[in-house]
Amino acid sequence: MGTDSRRRALICAAGAIALSTVAVLASAKPKARVIKVVAKKFEFVPGEIHVKQGETVTLQFTAPEVLMGFNLADFNLRTDIMPGKVASLSLTPDKTGKFTFLCDVFCGSGHEDMIGTLIVT
Repeated sequence: MGTDSRRRALICAAGAIALSTVAVLASAKPKARVIKVVAKKFEFVPGEIHVKQGETVTLQFTAPEVLMGFNLADFNLRTDIMPGKVASLSLTPDKTGKFTFLCDVFCGSGHEDMIGTLIVT
């Protein structure tokens, strides 16, 4: 193999490495922020969740007492929250404002007051 052929081969190899490095960096997403939420009689803790528009977050729910539900209708998100298990939902809000979430599984006489607010800025 001549000097020009080796030079071309090295340039091609370096270009391929550079392109694959750029592709890997471009496809790497930042890790979603985890927000832990406890659903207990008869409140969500925290009762206000603050996120930025376009920020991907993972909501991790636990319920220490009884079966609960989480419903954030404005973002079409819903899950059951079973005692002793973690329920996770991913959210990337595409709009700003204040949005109400609530427990949609009857959990006792204070159930109707079990609401919270997602605040997206």
